[in-house]
Amino acid sequence: MHIGTMTPHTIGFIGAGNMARSLAGGLLNNGWSADRLLLSDPDANQRRGAEQALGIKTFPANVALAAAADVLVLAVKPQALKTVAEEIAATVQKKRPLVVSVAAGIRITDIERWLGGNLPIVRVMPNTAALIGSGATGLFANTSVTEAQRDEAESILRAVGVTVWVKSEALIDTVTAISGSGPAYFLLVMEVLEKAAIKHGLDPKTARLLTLETAYGAAKMALEGGEEPAQLRQRVTSPGGTTEKAVQALEAGKIERIFDDAVIAAMQRARELADLFGK
Repeated sequence: MHIGTMTPHTIGFIGAGNMARSLAGGLLNNGWSADRLLLSDPDANQRRGAEQALGIKTFPANVALAAAADVLVLAVKPQALKTVAEEIAATVQKKRPLVVSVAAGIRITDIERWLGGNLPIVRVMPNTAALIGSGATGLFANTSVTEAQRDEAESILRAVGVTVWVKSEALIDTVTAISGSGPAYFLLVMEVLEKAAIKHGLDPKTARLLTLETAYGAAKMALEGGEEPAQLRQRVTSPGGTTEKAVQALEAGKIERIFDDAVIAAMQRARELADLFGK
């Protein structure tokens, strides 16, 4: 079933940046009608770009969009969300839409307070791979969100990748540290592997091709192979062979601790930003 056949609701995106455009584009690709999608942004260039890329109606005023939307997607930068929310609060209280927040780090209690309270709110954490339709998104809903609204929120994010619901809002910080920030970890691994290849004699073009295709192949094996990554790794690691020696060197370098430290650092920063922007 196409998403567009599920409900006649109108979805409004506040903010016409990359994430909002990606979500709207994903919905269009999944059969949603363009006349049921709206965007608002004070930047005329952003609005024009969204109109040209997607063919949907845009508004310069957030209040006008909030008055027209049944589902309101807050796709603005975290530091701007308080101002935007307080601006549209009176309109939202009259309309009472499902609110979906894509703003990283901002807690539901703060969003609800800024919007006037007693609203169904889903907080989501997508990652940058959503821009190419391969995102991984964590979602958490407050108690005012109905099952139908959960399905609707999930449908919006599923248009750009896979979705998972978490049991507590605190786990969104873990999602942030794993999938939200995670693309940078894998890109860093590709970057250093490519450098090592060049250092040991390969030309840059060959180094990049082999690195990227190897990363793609490993991810594809993990997604489609039906085995856990640990089992796959053991299967491709012959005893006494080159791969075993390389893995032993990585383990001697405390790779597990390094990644755990990275996740902890990201989680701590997510909490710090929530405290900072939630005031």
